[in-house]
Amino acid sequence: MTERMLNHAFVVLRQWANTLNFGPYIDRIHSLENNYRQLFDYYLIGNDPERDIIHDQLTTEVYRLADEMYADMLLRNGQRPDMHGFEPTNISSVINYFSTCAHLQEEDLDWLVEVATDPERAVVGLAATAALSANLRDIFDENALLALIEIIGSDNTFVADQALASAILLLAYWDVRIDFFKNIQERFMENADEQRAFHIMCALIRSVNKSIKQMIDEEHITPDDLPDEIWNLVGDQNKESSVEDAMRKIENLMPKTEENFVRAIVELLPETWIFDYIVGEDEDRNDRIERIYLEIGSMDLMWDRLDDAEEWLVDRLRSGKATPKDYINYGHCCFLKGDKMMAYENYLEAKRLCNGVRAFFDLFRPDRKMLVEKGIPLEQVYLMEDHLLSKNE
Repeated sequence: MTERMLNHAFVVLRQWANTLNFGPYIDRIHSLENNYRQLFDYYLIGNDPERDIIHDQLTTEVYRLADEMYADMLLRNGQRPDMHGFEPTNISSVINYFSTCAHLQEEDLDWLVEVATDPERAVVGLAATAALSANLRDIFDENALLALIEIIGSDNTFVADQALASAILLLAYWDVRIDFFKNIQERFMENADEQRAFHIMCALIRSVNKSIKQMIDEEHITPDDLPDEIWNLVGDQNKESSVEDAMRKIENLMPKTEENFVRAIVELLPETWIFDYIVGEDEDRNDRIERIYLEIGSMDLMWDRLDDAEEWLVDRLRSGKATPKDYINYGHCCFLKGDKMMAYENYLEAKRLCNGVRAFFDLFRPDRKMLVEKGIPLEQVYLMEDHLLSKNE
């Protein structure tokens, strides 16, 4: 639903209401339509600054109705199970419920907040929090998101950090919607320490290039790093299993990590309210976050500061740890500064390091738009690609 086109939203909602054949929904749509019609009539004859506030409030109510109806449509179409409670002592039941239930009840959310802030039930709280986060990616639920934000205040670091990381990603994902839910913004600002949120945001961005599997393979995670509660959860109090086996059991219990989702949200972050709130006008934070974006091979924040990007990338290339994306980004710097030969040589090195031509162009082509926007004629970009494609190593 586009927030500034309510007439179209009403058309969609009426179609849903007819499919669901639920009278109260039809009555609410009719009431909202009448209010909107009156607002528009008043707009044509007056210029009251309060009108925009009323319009935003009306939009918020339309969103709330749409969320309820969308959840019901998922249930009707069999895309979500019709769930009626869970077994609190069964962690699989808890995860299944909080990750798939379309209509979470107030008492469910109260239970979740209570468990997440109870040190004795930290693992259950962690699992339920992660499950709720996965659920909220698909169905926006105002009360559930407020509960997730409340968990940020938990004394248990594992659970609180999970809630904070999830809230940052979800607030970025639902960025346009959040503009109409000021209560969510205010609650987040009350519960989240800016400095801690900034460190979590940095960790989220870095996570695009670092999965748990990689950390295990590189021995950055050992059995001693896993809390006792995790070992109890997988049924090995004596820690005799390998860490790989333990993590595999945990992954079977927890909702699957959606790598593409995280990657997409990280790319979106700089353009969102949550990014502006956490990073703001702080120059030190901005510098740090820009370099972290470069670490994951993204020029998102550095296109307007090519000298800084070039300096960082030169050091990176000299370190012997450069990735194909680092060479591509350095090539971009050279291209934009008019040194086409140096750009070509760095693109060529990136291509050599990639596992095939397709892998190279998967990295290169998403940046084509920015190269053109920054002044490189599209014909020159195509010419560079043509030479890179035809060059035989």
